[in-house]
Amino acid sequence: MNQKNNIDHIAVSQQSILKKKYIQADLFKHISHLLKLKNAVIVAHYYTSPEIQELADSTGGKVADSLEMAKFGQHHTAKTLLVAGVRFMGETAKILNPEKIVLMPTLKAECSLDLSCPEIEFSKFCDQHPERTVVVYANTSAAIKARAHWVVTSSIAIKLIDYLDSLGKKIIWAPDKHLGHYIQKKTGADILSWHGTCIVHDEFKAHSLYNMKKIYPQAAVLAHPESPENVLALADFIGSTSELIKSAQSISQKQIIIATDRGILFKMQKACPDKILLEAPTSEVGMTCLNCGMCPWMKMNTLKKIINSLTHDTKKHEIHVPKNLQKKALKPLIRMLKFAENFF
Repeated sequence: MNQKNNIDHIAVSQQSILKKKYIQADLFKHISHLLKLKNAVIVAHYYTSPEIQELADSTGGKVADSLEMAKFGQHHTAKTLLVAGVRFMGETAKILNPEKIVLMPTLKAECSLDLSCPEIEFSKFCDQHPERTVVVYANTSAAIKARAHWVVTSSIAIKLIDYLDSLGKKIIWAPDKHLGHYIQKKTGADILSWHGTCIVHDEFKAHSLYNMKKIYPQAAVLAHPESPENVLALADFIGSTSELIKSAQSISQKQIIIATDRGILFKMQKACPDKILLEAPTSEVGMTCLNCGMCPWMKMNTLKKIINSLTHDTKKHEIHVPKNLQKKALKPLIRMLKFAENFF
């Protein structure tokens, strides 16, 4: 009887998987039709859910880090950009493409780094140090970008700060303190950092990672530089999301511990199907935390919300940036893109 129940349970599970696949296929077909009607294309971040990434790939869109997301919107012919990510990514797309309609599955998808750097407080901080060059991470609002001299992503941050340091510039860095400290160590630049953190990367724990390395002694550790310093000290490679994927492909180890949002595992596993990918621990008790290791705002992007953004609720999903703010924020973003062109 128990064996029969077990077989029945397996059969039901398989039916549920097939049903889910059929539903997803129908949704993909429907969204693809809507994208064509709206002359729209999806650009999604690596931290969104696997089905969002798969949808972007299958409809001629792009899955990328924030730098590549910014570039993609500029060079694509679509009149509408549907940005699956968090709010600052939608704002960046609008600033760089003012003539295009920029939609998001939800405008409620925030970023802890963005929220940790309020405009008034940061502006006062900058005013107290007028001799310093203001460099802000892409994970900031349009207002913060407008206050900056430069905008950077994690993939170009070290090169940019090293360049500014060679010119004798003293830096204000915002908002991620862990990334700021990492850049300072790598470049030796004079950096005054803001105090923000990413709620995902700040949760990775060095003690638990050390214990996990004992269980998987042959595993390589790949970490995003928004992680705490003691976590980075245990890493074999540190880099942006796109750099982590490339590293996973090139390293010889078959087991890899990943210290960044688990959303990256979808593309990383496709890039190196022969590797065993393990999530870095975010808890002092046990090896992993089922509620951590993922951005709750990124996961607010869903297929149903994408459909809503392309149909009757379009206006509720559209990103707007005031023209005066757009003009100011565009300058440091263009500097970033031009700098990236020269170094990549």
